[in-house]
Amino acid sequence: MPDAAVYGPPSLDRALGSLPVIASFLDQLNVAGIIDELCPIRDVALATHGQVIEAMIASRLTSPAPLVRVIDWACAWAVEHCSGTAPEVLDDDRLGRALDAIAPHLDQIAGTIGARAITWSGVDVSQIHRDMTSISLYGAYEQADEEYARPRSGHPEDRRPDLGQIQAGIGASADGGIPVCRRAYDGGAAEVPQVTGAMTALRDLAGRRTFLLAGDSKLISCPDVRDITAAEVTFIAPAPRQHVPASVLAACDPGKAVPADCTARRDAGKPAGDRGAWRVYEDTMVMSAPKRASGPDIALRRIFVYSGARAARAARAKKPARAAGGLDRLIRGLGSPALPR
Repeated sequence: MPDAAVYGPPSLDRALGSLPVIASFLDQLNVAGIIDELCPIRDVALATHGQVIEAMIASRLTSPAPLVRVIDWACAWAVEHCSGTAPEVLDDDRLGRALDAIAPHLDQIAGTIGARAITWSGVDVSQIHRDMTSISLYGAYEQADEEYARPRSGHPEDRRPDLGQIQAGIGASADGGIPVCRRAYDGGAAEVPQVTGAMTALRDLAGRRTFLLAGDSKLISCPDVRDITAAEVTFIAPAPRQHVPASVLAACDPGKAVPADCTARRDAGKPAGDRGAWRVYEDTMVMSAPKRASGPDIALRRIFVYSGARAARAARAKKPARAAGGLDRLIRGLGSPALPR
């Protein structure tokens, strides 16, 4: 029988993957230290809340699993070798206690870690992108805490209407995609009413710098526009179809439009066939409050942009179809008195 003193302890097979890289990032961002400072625990504990949360982060980044399966993941991966946290500590009860402990301090934790990540990596936060997404949930939540987002039915991103969901609004920097602000919403919350709160949070984050709110067509609703204009925030968004009748576009005359200043820059270096005049139309659009609401009308600046190059490409795209139609007519007419063989 081989001598253990000669050959050493038996080897263990553990998955490594990206765990060393993740552990290094978590250490440089001081995730465990920040959490432990806000959520201290007794000295006799086998692992601090910060260490447990770091293990959960590593689990999500390597092999996402439900809370009851995290301990199996820790046993199969080299978690203890990379972070020093024993797998047997990471049972679902301990994970739940850690999540309960950090829940009252989420804003402080996310803000502190986010600021540290931005400073450490030199990320530019002058431009922030925000959107809402849904997270489907399994199980029953009849007694969900009213202080937090409540699971509800809605329109989930994964097309599982049979499941409950919560929604999350996340603002991330355009440079690097670093989350800088976030908020959870009830599963049945509509996206449009959340615009004003998101605008206020992003404006506070921007401080005294010039703030431009760029959104999609959901931004153009009477309550949102009223709040945005009252806050003196500059914004730009595409107008929905109900605010731009087809008759308005049909009345636009390219010959009377004002040439756009960006025409030369946009056309620089393009083939002659792709160059075209850009024309800008500007007028005033008046938004009225919905029938069930009250408030003054709101006058907005509305801009239409006409691209000669795009119109030319659209015309060229139609030519093959017209030519094919002409050939079909010729083939059908062969042998007739008008087109003898």
